[in-house]
Amino acid sequence: MARAGITADRLVAAAAEMADEAGFEQVSLSALARRFGVKDATLYSHVRNLQDLRHRLALLAGGEMIDGIATAVAGLSGKDALAAYAGAYRAYALAHPGRYAATQIRIDPTLVDPGAPAMRRTVEITYGMLRGYGLAEPDLTDAVRLLRAAFHGYCALEAGGGFNAPRDVRASWDRAIDALHIALEHWPREEHDHRV
Repeated sequence: MARAGITADRLVAAAAEMADEAGFEQVSLSALARRFGVKDATLYSHVRNLQDLRHRLALLAGGEMIDGIATAVAGLSGKDALAAYAGAYRAYALAHPGRYAATQIRIDPTLVDPGAPAMRRTVEITYGMLRGYGLAEPDLTDAVRLLRAAFHGYCALEAGGGFNAPRDVRASWDRAIDALHIALEHWPREEHDHRV
């Protein structure tokens, strides 16, 4: 590819493809430079370093993932919204393993605009779905953490072939969503101490 055709967006898109093909940990500036047919140093006019590239990839993947989730949950509430949210999450994680892995990295908050559309949309959709269960802070944050842990753990085990029992993996997933729905409906509200 011609050097003039390289942009930060094209680099991130190529990194996303590479992550899904070879794994997130295999994404490097050297590998990208080879893919574009240029020297490593050429890429530094588009991204600061590997960490910057990986942060951009995480934001791209997070945006793609939340777009799919938003489409799935549109017009739904309660258990239907939870199941649609979870299904879109799982579908993205399994279809794009490298990009999904990027969404799990810790991003330095000083490097990311908290008002970035993908970040804002993720919060709005996730917290909006959980407010349907009558949750408010700090229970909202606790519920988000529970769902993230459950979805991520299940998807990681499934992708890694960690479920060996003869029970259908999808059937177990559906039962897990049923259990999470019950947990959310009967969430143990945190008692607030109003004493001064």
